Amino acid sequence: MPAGPIPPYHSPAMAQPMGDDPDLRQLVAYRGRPLRVMQVMAGGKSGGAETFFVSLVLALHRAGLDQLAVIRGNLGRSFALRNGGMVPVELPFGRWLDFTTVPVLRRQIRIYQPDIVMTWMNRASALCPRGEFLRLARLGGYYKIKNYRRCDHLICNTPDLVEHVVAEGWPRDRAHVIPNFSHLEATDAVPRSSLDTPEDAPLLVALGRLHPAKALDILLRALTIETRAYLWIAGEGPLRGELEALAQDLGVAQRVRFLGWREDRGALLAAADVCVFPSRSEPFGTVILDAWASRRPLVAAASAGPRWLVRDGEDGLLVPIEDATALAAAIARVLDDAGLRDRLVAAGRRRYEEGFTEAACVTRYLRLFQELLAARNAARGAGT
Repeated sequence: MPAGPIPPYHSPAMAQPMGDDPDLRQLVAYRGRPLRVMQVMAGGKSGGAETFFVSLVLALHRAGLDQLAVIRGNLGRSFALRNGGMVPVELPFGRWLDFTTVPVLRRQIRIYQPDIVMTWMNRASALCPRGEFLRLARLGGYYKIKNYRRCDHLICNTPDLVEHVVAEGWPRDRAHVIPNFSHLEATDAVPRSSLDTPEDAPLLVALGRLHPAKALDILLRALTIETRAYLWIAGEGPLRGELEALAQDLGVAQRVRFLGWREDRGALLAAADVCVFPSRSEPFGTVILDAWASRRPLVAAASAGPRWLVRDGEDGLLVPIEDATALAAAIARVLDDAGLRDRLVAAGRRRYEEGFTEAACVTRYLRLFQELLAARNAARGAGT
């Protein structure tokens, strides 16, 4: 957005609180007025962090929290926020010749007067100016800590990320863990016929960026062993051409559908027999929660996030990283054993309902906001 008139931010009256919870009403207030949180995202066109940013901001909005969202210009993200009742400020978040972002950020902060500014991704955290507000950054990856030096606290979505930032020199008492949540609308399944997939064929669904970390090459190799299954890959990224070529070379292209970036994760999973998550490197893995919430059996590679989340053999099957043979064998076990499928689905749904719902995540964030503000005010009162 070029410099000029500042777009209006939403009134807290626009938000619809989640139920009539007096504790929640207290958590969205601060010193007798609405708590104000400015959310700043400078992400790319698509990705897990960008998707979760929209999910969390809208979830906090539904809970009644007064927020101002500032994003890098993106039609899809802007539409999703506006459709959810928020009007984002859009800025370029460019590099050397960007003379707009920082001045407008300062103006927005001066007018909105946030109690908390929460930044997402390296660029937003590095460009955010200092102020009287509490500066938080949300981390969902193993980023270099240099971009976050001016932050007061970091919010990581796994304990492993906390260990990463501490190893980089960040104080342990200023790193906190709040896991993601899954929020999928109940919906009809995507018709298999719409993607040229036989109704009686086992269907695997994989969700994620077409990036080396996601190990979709290993999943394609697993299809040469588990020859009954069709595969839908929902995601976009730099490896699309390479993965399409690999599918041709392996002779599995006729059973693979590259869908591009999709927003209908729930409808895709509703069509699936198995959700497969083969990442060789994965800090968290919201796809796991999506599978549990959608009541779909899960097979995942044992990277950091899945190792923390999944109880192997109870709510999902874990296989060694980069092992196509083991991945194919686990998929076959799930396809062939109805009892195993039912147990995995039931246990996964319980895990989701116990700790990874929207309400649970929103409450964790709001409580942390209040605790950190109280601790800062106490420290100021004590002169520390």
